[in-house]
Parts: sequence; structure tokens; C-alpha cells
Amino acid sequence: MKIAVISKDERHLLDLGRLLRARPTGDEVDLLSGGLIRLAGMADEQLPDVLIIDQPSVEDGDLVQVERLSGLHPAMAFIALSSESSSEFLLHAMRAGVREVLPVPVTSATLYPVLDRIAEKLGRRHHASGKVLAFISCKGGSGATFLATNLGYALAASGAKRVALIDMNLQFGDASLFVSDHKPLATLSDVASQIHRLDPSFLASSMLSILPNYGVLAAPSDPAHTSDVKPDHIDAIIKLARQQYDFIILDVGRSLDAVTIRALDHADLIFPILQTTLPYIRDSKRLLTVFRSLEYAKEKIQLIVNRHDKGGEIRLKDLEAAFDTDQMQTIPNHYDAAAASVNQGVPVMKLAPVSPLSKALEEFARSLSGEAAAVKPASWIDKLRGRKE
Repeated sequence: MKIAVISKDERHLLDLGRLLRARPTGDEVDLLSGGLIRLAGMADEQLPDVLIIDQPSVEDGDLVQVERLSGLHPAMAFIALSSESSSEFLLHAMRAGVREVLPVPVTSATLYPVLDRIAEKLGRRHHASGKVLAFISCKGGSGATFLATNLGYALAASGAKRVALIDMNLQFGDASLFVSDHKPLATLSDVASQIHRLDPSFLASSMLSILPNYGVLAAPSDPAHTSDVKPDHIDAIIKLARQQYDFIILDVGRSLDAVTIRALDHADLIFPILQTTLPYIRDSKRLLTVFRSLEYAKEKIQLIVNRHDKGGEIRLKDLEAAFDTDQMQTIPNHYDAAAASVNQGVPVMKLAPVSPLSKALEEFARSLSGEAAAVKPASWIDKLRGRKE
């Protein structure tokens, strides 16, 4: 929704702005200093869905102005914040078209439910639409960060999908380095410490831009800031990201704590990453046991075998039997392309587009997004063959 707040008190105005921007729904919030006359010259497309009036005065004619506005714009909802609670004032406000009168100082507990009801009535409630994909290492060195960051690039490469990657490896995360050689201007801990500012523009500006439609929210640069990120912050960030992006990729790392488990709770799909060696298989089984204890649905968990070699000692059939599944995603081994990509901070699809690794990531991205493979124009040889046939 578009929400405007109008107040003659600058301090009240700033406090209300902070309170509204802390609401994790991605509302557009405008702060207007002065009286209701400020809205007189606004074009229809500039007018808010909800107008919050701080301390309207009957004597100053504020309710008369509200009545005029509500007559001109019947779809606009009006909320008054007032220390006045007399039945006479409430009757004046109701007749003027004010939907709710809330006592001051207002709190999130009183304001947010009112806004939720208005949003529902206006039909403007944002429905979560973005898909959350979580990548987690079954054992160190599995390649989870490489796959998460490069899959993000593959999903965004066509330009049709908006993609965000959040580095949840809070102590030693370095996801941004896998796809860029630029230093992030902000990190997840910076966003968490300013959660009251969270809105679409703040979230987008905190991300390192890899493509116009692909951004990475980096992990804290200092492990000491890990404690700045709380589970409630993750709730708010992912809830907003779902409204702004088609895919939200979480690089969870390997540690399981209150913050990472909260992130996994939000995931639509969880991809544990393993390789075809016994230590990986053992740790993968342990991780799946944890997921069962967290009551994650079986279809939510999709194992990925990274650096898969068809001629390896442990075959894919052996893994499928060990994990009682026939739905394992495999990513081929192409060490040279992967190493060059990581060392240069360039996505592997950009650096080595014909690598089998790039092709596998493209196919994986298409399976998730539902996009069709690009059809290459026929060469002159193909055309010649077609004529002969």
C-alpha cells in the first residue's frame, strides 16, 4: 500500500515513519510535515491509499479537511492518532470519514492490525510469490556456495526473473566473491541493525549488483557482527524479498542455529550438497535426520550430488539406494572451469559458457523457472540438409 503520514510535529513524524517502515510488508511510506492543506495540490496518482493524521484538531478545521478529502476520494482510508477520546470528538471523526481513531503514542500492536484490515479491504495485500531456495553443505568443501551463487546467475541470465541471494553463512560467508570482484557496500548485519528502515529500496540498495536483476546480500564482513542478525530479522527480510523477487536463494553454509533454522523454515526447497565419498554420505544422513526432527516434508528436501563423475567408484544408483530416493540432481565435475570462475570472481556461465558445468546450471535453472531452452538459429549447413531431406 501507499501510506502517507501528516503531522505538524517533526519528531512525531520521524517516529511514525520508523514504525511504518519496520512493518515487513514493503509499503511505500511518505512523510508530510504540516497541515492537511499539503494534499490539496496532489494529483490522483500521487494520493495515498491510507492517510494517517497525527493529532487532528477540530478547532483548526482538520476534520473538515478530512471530510472534503473523503468525499473527493472515497477509496482513501483515514486513520487519526489522537489523545482526545471524548464521544463528541469520535463522532466528529466518524462523520468526517475517519476509519480508525488510535490513542497516542501509537504502537505497532495497535497500528499494524488496522493497516492489515485496510489492506485486506482494499485488495492490496501483498501475496508472497517469490520462491525461496536454500543451499546447505552436508560437509565442508561441498561446493554449496559455488552452486548457489552460479545458479542465481543462471536464473537471472535471461532477464525474465528477478533474483536475490542472501549469504546466511554469518561467520565466514564469502558468496559475493564467487560472482564479483567488487566489495559489498552493505551486509546482512547492516540491514539487521537498521531493520526499522527495511523497505524495497533499502533492501535493493544494500545488495551487491551482479546483473540488473540479480543482487547478493553479503554476509557480515566481521564475524563479531554475527550476533546482530536475529531470527526476527530473517523473517522480515525474507517476507519482503518474496514480494520483490522471483527467486530468493539462501546460502546457509553448514552451521545450524536459531538464525539459519529460521531461514530454512522459510525455504520452499532445501538443497543439501554432497559429493560421492563416504564422509559426505555419512554427514548427509546426519543432516537429513536433523531435517526430519524439524518436521520438514520429504518433498522439500532435494539432494544435489556435486562434482559427479559417472565413472566413479560410488555410482548414482548406490546413492539413490542409500537415501531411498530416485530424485537426485547431479552437477558434473569440471574442476578447471570452476576453479577459474572462483579465482576470477566471474560466474562460470559467463567465463566458460560451453563448459558442461555451465550447461548443467542452465538446465537446472530452466527446471526451476519453467523457462524453455533458447532455440538456436539454424546454420546454413542445417538449412542445406533440410532442403535435401
